[in-house]
Amino acid sequence: MTDSTYILYFEEPACNKDSVPLVGGKNASLGELMEVDESVQVPPGFAVTTEFYETFIDERNLDKYIPERLADVDFDDDTSVAAASEDIRACIEEASFPPALDEALASAWEQLQERNRSNELEVAVRSSATAEDLPDASFAGQQDTYLNVRELGQVKRRTKECMASLFTARAISYREENRFDHDEVLISVGIQKMVEARSSGVMFTVNPANGDRSKVRIESNWGLGESVVSGKVTPDSFLVDKPVYKIVDRNITKKSVMTVPTDTGIEEISVDEDRKDVPSLTANEIIDLTDVAKAIERHYGEPQDIEWAIRETGDETQLYILQSRPETTWNDTKHDETKSESPSESEKQGNKSTAASILDRL
Repeated sequence: MTDSTYILYFEEPACNKDSVPLVGGKNASLGELMEVDESVQVPPGFAVTTEFYETFIDERNLDKYIPERLADVDFDDDTSVAAASEDIRACIEEASFPPALDEALASAWEQLQERNRSNELEVAVRSSATAEDLPDASFAGQQDTYLNVRELGQVKRRTKECMASLFTARAISYREENRFDHDEVLISVGIQKMVEARSSGVMFTVNPANGDRSKVRIESNWGLGESVVSGKVTPDSFLVDKPVYKIVDRNITKKSVMTVPTDTGIEEISVDEDRKDVPSLTANEIIDLTDVAKAIERHYGEPQDIEWAIRETGDETQLYILQSRPETTWNDTKHDETKSESPSESEKQGNKSTAASILDRL
């Protein structure tokens, strides 16, 4: 790294779990995921770093304006906080990037297009703050994400909107309540190729209901994962025994809506009638997801909460991992050896028989 690292590609060695101060939590996780093994495929992309953000703020004199504007706020008055938020966000979104930053972002965008051999590249633009999941505070979900973004002009605009989301009324109030200085938390932005997902969802490398670490819980719906992450649908769910890949519980729901990309972003549409009651994952895909969940958990050494997507092209499918973060409910719970991946009666049956078991149950 140099003193002016404005862009960092996810696959660069410097983009890893130790680079949170430079690329934020989400982007650091994406870089780290690329180090797991070949089974973990991450869509390509790059981070617009916190150094880019700080240079932008400094060169447009927003480093003076923001603290001055916040100094006038009555933090016990929601209207006062909202007014300051609106003013600060407008200043960030309306400011132009200095030439060096503008060129760095344009060059990274062109390289991403070339690598994907497409001039019609569609990307997700995601905020990646340096404080998202701290031991004594959680900033998760406070900053913005934009999906299916196209063209360099849109990428620049969404990047600034992500940076401005560091000053939503909610984020300002949260920092005040938890006694964080407003310049203590920085923001990076991830630009990542979108996956045209047939099915998407989340999975936990622990049973979230009781903390049983010998299980993987997979939740899935058709289309993009936003319908699952946002809780707008009741997804299909599968509880899989890790050692032997046996489905010990499953629930195939009536899936009425799904999220799909559009020319202007994403939208929810009705699921075709003939797919509403059909499992959104095949048996082999459940096995693949379980394998990947185990690999990621081994890499991090603790239970994970993972977002994933499956792309289908003709007869071929490809599983992508979009995010992995520590599972927050049970990670502090003492590991129960009786619920670990130690050999069990079901494990003794071997993977072949349990794969068949999955096929039987589907």
